[in-house]
Amino acid sequence: MIIRSKAPLRISFGGGGTDVSPYPEEKGGAVLSATIDKYAYGTLIPSKKDEIVIKSLDYDIVAKYRAEDLIFNGELDLVKAAIRKMRIKKGVNLFLHSDAPPGTGLGSSSTMVVALVGLFKHWLKKPWTNYDVSELAYRIERIDLGIKGGKQDQYAATFGGFNFIEFNGPTTVVNPLRINRDIINELAYHLLLCYVGKRGAGTIVDRQIKGYVEKNENVVQALDETKNVAFEMKNTLLQGRLDEFGYLLHKGWMSKKRFTKNVTNKKIDKLYEIARKNGALGGKILGAGGGGYLLFYCDFEKRHIIAEKLEKNGGTIVNFAFENKGLQTWSVNE
Repeated sequence: MIIRSKAPLRISFGGGGTDVSPYPEEKGGAVLSATIDKYAYGTLIPSKKDEIVIKSLDYDIVAKYRAEDLIFNGELDLVKAAIRKMRIKKGVNLFLHSDAPPGTGLGSSSTMVVALVGLFKHWLKKPWTNYDVSELAYRIERIDLGIKGGKQDQYAATFGGFNFIEFNGPTTVVNPLRINRDIINELAYHLLLCYVGKRGAGTIVDRQIKGYVEKNENVVQALDETKNVAFEMKNTLLQGRLDEFGYLLHKGWMSKKRFTKNVTNKKIDKLYEIARKNGALGGKILGAGGGGYLLFYCDFEKRHIIAEKLEKNGGTIVNFAFENKGLQTWSVNE
């Protein structure tokens, strides 16, 4: 038997950063996001051999381990942590790959963990809910491995679609948004996704946390504003006030830039300015910042012009569509 899974990557429109501890425990966080047709994929094949074989296309690695030798050393640690969490002692072959590499701001690392948890849930016949899967993926990455970051990616990938996710201490509530299909189509028609280059989010998140913990007034105020923007964006989206949604993207980006100085850089600022000058109402960097993908809301008549200008200045336009389904798993006979 072969078991497969796929989980969608996400675009975060507003509220990102308010899902990073200790902010949600102290003040409550909120994020508006949607999943897209880019995925993390996993394949699991049970083996009669007493070894765990992991093939990662993204890292171009084939590694073999015994269950008792899964030591965190920087090589495939996310996969090892998931296997340890599941207490897998049997032989198994895993093949993993993603449509976007880690460090691009689409939540690919967390989404891969969700895909892994999905594989094990299916294989071990666990009666886990979407909340169980999301929380398990969060614990594997953030607690077991100690990788700094938020909580939105695991929930977005598991549930799928347009969601307004609220974080209040230990409680996370996913509110699926029932948005008119015409509004979703129109939104997609206005959006532009531009890859600006890889980034490392670790120090950015560390600095954001440090600023908040030390009660830096600028950081605290910026996070509060970011949360408020997420609520405003949810309302404009549900009501189809899309140009206002575009302006709110800009407002949110202005707040996000105040989290810490390395959220942005010269290249990001240059591309953002070019897009704004040529008809983008607003935009933002996806993920923690420092690189990855810029998302723009454009005047649709100028969208192609903005795309050309961005590509001439070092950006790469990436086509995408919204995906309404979350984590999917299935099995096939060999």
